[in-house]
Amino acid sequence: MPGNSQRRNRRTTSKKGATMGSGGKGRQSLEGRGKTLPASDRPWHKAYEGEDLPQRTQWKQEKERRAAAAEGRAPKAGGYVPGKTSDGKPFKKSAAVKNTGGKARAGANRAVGRGGPARPRGGPRVAPGRRSIPSKDSPELLVGRNPVVEALRAHVPVTALYVAQGIEVDERVNEAIRTAGDRGIAILEVSRNELDRLTGGVLHQGIGVQVPPFAYESFEDMVAASLETPFPLLVALDGVTDPRNLGAVLRSAAAFGAQGIFVPERRAATVTASAWRTSAGAAARIPVAQVVNLTRAIRQAQQAGFVVAGLDADAEMSIYDLEVADGPLIVVVGSEGRGLSRLVGEACDLKVGIPMVSDIESLNASVAAAVTLAEVARRRNA
Repeated sequence: MPGNSQRRNRRTTSKKGATMGSGGKGRQSLEGRGKTLPASDRPWHKAYEGEDLPQRTQWKQEKERRAAAAEGRAPKAGGYVPGKTSDGKPFKKSAAVKNTGGKARAGANRAVGRGGPARPRGGPRVAPGRRSIPSKDSPELLVGRNPVVEALRAHVPVTALYVAQGIEVDERVNEAIRTAGDRGIAILEVSRNELDRLTGGVLHQGIGVQVPPFAYESFEDMVAASLETPFPLLVALDGVTDPRNLGAVLRSAAAFGAQGIFVPERRAATVTASAWRTSAGAAARIPVAQVVNLTRAIRQAQQAGFVVAGLDADAEMSIYDLEVADGPLIVVVGSEGRGLSRLVGEACDLKVGIPMVSDIESLNASVAAAVTLAEVARRRNA
């Protein structure tokens, strides 16, 4: 028992002493810190909408705008700065915009990107015919009345036609349903909520078509098949991210006798429904390959016997002096703004340019490819 122990430092009482107080700190720590501020009121958050925008927040908003533009969607934040447009210029209210007693929601007149339409708070809304987040291996859903009709006219390999219940039927809807029925394409009538879920927030106008993933060719098989032809010719795209440019190059390559096109797997356009539509059906006639490393693929083709010519606006040699066009040739086309990347440019055997009489700095990637391929075809047919 306590008090009878002979040990040193023994306890002489059975009860603990009084607990020392915290001076009110414990009570203060239990008190709430108030409501959590919304993202639009936090200066450090990219969705901040205050007057004096910190430099770090401006960088976050600009990064979000660039990412949204690359993915073809509306920016999740950073689309509006009070009193200014997205490019920092003073905002002038249109006469058609009225402020109802000062109680209108601030998001009602919010601009998206550079002078875009108003963005509701309910979710991203992007242009018809574009997906918010395209997946790599799943079927693509092309939506919008004009894009759907154009895809069917271009004989894009559509597997299903989605039509929302209760939509207003016009000539485009009738043509899409009639064309799908004539070709044996499945026509699915779904609710508008179901179509909203399938499109992931895209403005679909009540109609959409499902396009299967494109079947890419093996790069090794493409090179081998090209070398078996009388005039081997391939096209490589470096940094071309617009599917419409890819579709236009596909059309030009098929018209001038190229046996294939190869593109990088990352940071490059893929064969989507937009590329199918722009190619006018040429995507079904010419193989496309994806490579992990474009520079390594070019060197592999050089070992197989190809000569690689890169298009460069500053090149000293003109395409009209391209004497190697009669042999196995690869034409490398860079992006419109950046041109060829450094490593790809160093891997090319020679660089050629398109002479122009005006002060235009460069041509569109698909136009430059068409001009070069036409000159190669002229030399080979001469």
